[in-house]
Amino acid sequence: MLSLVGLVLIGITVSGFAGEPRVLPGAGQFDAKLLAALAREYKARGPDYHPHTRHLDKNGDAIYTNRLLLESSPYLLQHAHNPVNWFPWGDEAFEVARRTGKPVLLSIGYSTCHWCHVMEEESFEDEEIARYMNENYVSIKVDREERPDLDSIYMTAVIAINGRGGWPMTVWLTADRQPFFGGSYFPARDGDRGVRMGFLTLLKRLRSAYDQDPQIRESARQLVAVIRQDMAPVPGAGEPQTDSLRKALKAYGRAFDPVHGGLRGAPKFPSALPIRFLFRVADRFDDPAARRMAEATLDEMARGGIYDQVGGGFHRYATDAAWRVPHFEKMLYDNALLVLAYLDGYQVTKRPDFLRVIRETLAYIDRDMSAPGGGFYAATDADSLAPSGQREEGRFFTWTQAEMKAVLTPAEYNLAATHFGITADGGLEGRNILYVADSLDDIAKRAGRSERELQSILDTALVKLRRTRENRVKPSRDEKILTAWNGLMITACARAGLLLNDPEYIRRAGRAASFIMQNLYDKGRLQRSYTNGRVGANGYLDDYVFMIRALLDLYEATGDLAWFTRALALDRTVRTHFEDDGHGAWFLTSDDHETLLVREKPERDGVLPSGNSVEIVNLLRLYEFTTDETYRRRALAGLKFFADKLRDYPTALSEMLLAVDAFHANPKEIVIITPGPRSGADLFLERLGDIYLANRVLTVLTAGGQVKRQAQYIPIVAGKKILQNRPTAYVCERWICKLPTTDPAEFSRQLQRKASAGANR
Repeated sequence: MLSLVGLVLIGITVSGFAGEPRVLPGAGQFDAKLLAALAREYKARGPDYHPHTRHLDKNGDAIYTNRLLLESSPYLLQHAHNPVNWFPWGDEAFEVARRTGKPVLLSIGYSTCHWCHVMEEESFEDEEIARYMNENYVSIKVDREERPDLDSIYMTAVIAINGRGGWPMTVWLTADRQPFFGGSYFPARDGDRGVRMGFLTLLKRLRSAYDQDPQIRESARQLVAVIRQDMAPVPGAGEPQTDSLRKALKAYGRAFDPVHGGLRGAPKFPSALPIRFLFRVADRFDDPAARRMAEATLDEMARGGIYDQVGGGFHRYATDAAWRVPHFEKMLYDNALLVLAYLDGYQVTKRPDFLRVIRETLAYIDRDMSAPGGGFYAATDADSLAPSGQREEGRFFTWTQAEMKAVLTPAEYNLAATHFGITADGGLEGRNILYVADSLDDIAKRAGRSERELQSILDTALVKLRRTRENRVKPSRDEKILTAWNGLMITACARAGLLLNDPEYIRRAGRAASFIMQNLYDKGRLQRSYTNGRVGANGYLDDYVFMIRALLDLYEATGDLAWFTRALALDRTVRTHFEDDGHGAWFLTSDDHETLLVREKPERDGVLPSGNSVEIVNLLRLYEFTTDETYRRRALAGLKFFADKLRDYPTALSEMLLAVDAFHANPKEIVIITPGPRSGADLFLERLGDIYLANRVLTVLTAGGQVKRQAQYIPIVAGKKILQNRPTAYVCERWICKLPTTDPAEFSRQLQRKASAGANR
């Protein structure tokens, strides 16, 4: 099946472009009327039409337009003026392939992908390569962030062929959408970047093989069988036990990097060692080693170049073992998930530097990643323009000695240079990546000065550096608003607001949730993305379950029942359109989604948690709130489906291990009743924020009518009263409550009493 390299040995003749010359305005001048006119023209002239246009700017540069100009995805729009006659994914493209006998060239990437930019510049803007593609292939562009279903299917094929994958992903398909060859980035020509066979040669040989070797179709059919086997797993047997938690902990312990934290080796991804899992098992098993692994990893990441020491927030991953040299993309989801990890770390350790990371990261999100209407943008690029006009990775974030000396006083520079390891030659082509090379504590001891004094000087220097950096050309920003990723950040803001007693974070979470529900929700269904007023693609499992979790977190943070009832409504949609009634668990796509090669049931937690893992925890939370056994049965069916994998390969489902822990726990049900709206609740919430509780649900409500109204959904609040007209807290377990208290100290003691952990209900 995978011996296709031997099939690509014959070249093919190059001929000219289809289409005719015409004139259009500049690339930035396409308004709605012109786009509508172009759409009509594409429809009238048919799928073979590819206009060759001339850009009317002062240079008179030749540009092209293709159907991607009519799309909303920033990634697709980046390619709308390539000479390649790109199609978006859809029936039209495959019908052209079927009618003409051409294979399909599928290119999948995303807006902030560095090597996607490189391949575009080297190959897709090259007129010779584009000419060959147009004459010999039907070429399709896909934004992986808008179409995770397609990305997952064809990445599975690429990994089956090569043993690894990545972006840009390049896959050769039959007209029946079946893959027969694929890879990631390909240099344009033979010898480029040291490769023997470049993209153009590969295009020619694969086209020849497609035309002449019938084995291609058989290989494609076999590859599809592999994809289906991998992405539609068989149900497991039995009920996951806490042994899977211990097995995963041992595996992470063996792979842990005792010097730099995280897992040994490079590159280093923050998600590779699941911090929140480690804190949970440390608490469950009273295991200080697990806590040390988690704390050390948070510490090393915060000190490294993967953390933006000037502006806050985390880059996507580190290319080295010490977290010092990042790949400079910043993704919304990474920062949301890391805020949650640092919140756990702060609750467990009370370290002020962890609190600083939380606040700086959320400040970065508010400053640089927030849309005017309330949603959160998706990502920023690794590259930005240097003064030379060339794109350089990390240019925006790095510094020379001279640049820093021009901004800072001598005292500020000397401290910053020592603290951040600034050198004359720098670590990145003469430029410095800021990381903590020397702690303020050690510098203060050597200098005989207070750490607080040095921190004040450093804070002033960082403000100056940030202001100076703002005047540089910023990395491009992908301004898609993705429902799932927004759900993650809403959760991060809501939990930070609750646990840090900061109403501004809660307000920010509420604005984003309102944006999603107003713009991406209609008649019980979510949409995947929003860009400049246009929505795209039906929602996926992740969109629903991440938003359910976010709405439950907002309910806990605000006490507003509307968030809770919206979560219930979304779960009803999940139950109807995504759930596998016969075998348990949930599909990535809804039952009325486009029919693809396979309907995936996600079974891995990676840089993003799988929708299956998050939904099981959602259902266990809903069970605690509602006492409705249906939620627990559905959660158990999901856990049973993945029981074999949780037993044999638990680290593949690190987020689902949180569900295993929750299933075998006895969460605390906490009710706080106040005489007026949130009046006096802060005294109790501050105590709650000080205590690490992995499994709990919280309701804060006002005495009187709210109790009766909320009791319709959350039975445990029924009959709860305030004592002595003072805020009153109830701490319950298995819906049996301890004596109510008006004393925050007693409330704290009740929270810290260990539950009878380990027993199932």
